[in-house]
Amino acid sequence: MRAQVSKKTLSEGLGMLERVIPSRSSNPLLTAIKVDAEGRGLTLSGTNLEIDLSCFVPAEVSEGASFVVPAHLFAQIVRNLGGELVELELVGAELAVRASGSDFKLQTGDLSAYPELTFPGKSDATLDSSELARSLSSVRYAASNEAFQAVFRGLKVEQYADKARVVASDGFRLALREFAVVGEPRSLIVPARSADELVRVLRDGAVGLSFGEGMLGVTTERVRMNVKLLDGDFPDYERVIPKDIKLRVTLPAAALKEAVSRVAVLADKNANNRVEFLISEGTLRLAAEGDYGRAQDTLAVQQEGSEPALSLGFNAKYVLDALGPIEGEAELLFSGSTSPAMFKGSADAGYLAVVVPLRV
Repeated sequence: MRAQVSKKTLSEGLGMLERVIPSRSSNPLLTAIKVDAEGRGLTLSGTNLEIDLSCFVPAEVSEGASFVVPAHLFAQIVRNLGGELVELELVGAELAVRASGSDFKLQTGDLSAYPELTFPGKSDATLDSSELARSLSSVRYAASNEAFQAVFRGLKVEQYADKARVVASDGFRLALREFAVVGEPRSLIVPARSADELVRVLRDGAVGLSFGEGMLGVTTERVRMNVKLLDGDFPDYERVIPKDIKLRVTLPAAALKEAVSRVAVLADKNANNRVEFLISEGTLRLAAEGDYGRAQDTLAVQQEGSEPALSLGFNAKYVLDALGPIEGEAELLFSGSTSPAMFKGSADAGYLAVVVPLRV
């Protein structure tokens, strides 16, 4: 096998695989990458048993072949090569990697023992890649990192007749985003860590989704991916979304983010990083207190609703996370001092965050 490939494109493809393939495993083959060299280029494939990933890299291939090499070592060699063009040559059980005077010889693995990775040949639905990536990344922060209930460590994807919704919650906050799509109604839970890798491979253009038993297939122009789904029932999250809004506050999202960040410097880290929100007479006063002092900041807001004044306490990080995807004007909707509050963008009807206030 002989092939010539751009160092930049090969490094990019290997970088995608490196994030998925473990550096250590009781099964050494799971730390390896399979390379299929044929025709128009190289197909790089690997798995961690939760995610199967295949990436196509354009190359000039004069003699086709398939081989298995240690993934992270191969990527490290390619990254450290000089020059812009990499030459690969397979001779027996040895892969030569050459560029700009450098010459590496890498032992290949047992190709026959490598797990067979199969990817869907057709898509059940086609979505806009950037919209799906935006939706997943907008709500990802609300997924739990704890192990108390597996479904909270995932992102629920619901598809209706004319729209799709992505939801994440850790029990203390909730984030969702809706976007337009046409397809059959479905519901599935993608592990949050797998969603992170999915966002990284989604680029402009279309993405095809295939729905299998406990598995989601993803196909883009360059990448194919199988994602193992989570089992279980996602909680009825709509119950925590307030329906009776007594106070609505509107102000620039950037100004609120900056003010919360300022006062949170003195918030008590042992008391859930608490920041007080006091709304009255068209002003929002933020206050925090800790072992080293007190801080407050006042912002002018547009205020409307039946409640003339309200006071709540929030975890500052939860507020900043909720405000993260919002650009322009932010709307804060309250139904009481002990009820969850909603954060949304005035110009973005698709995104909604719900944060549970801290108890006194």
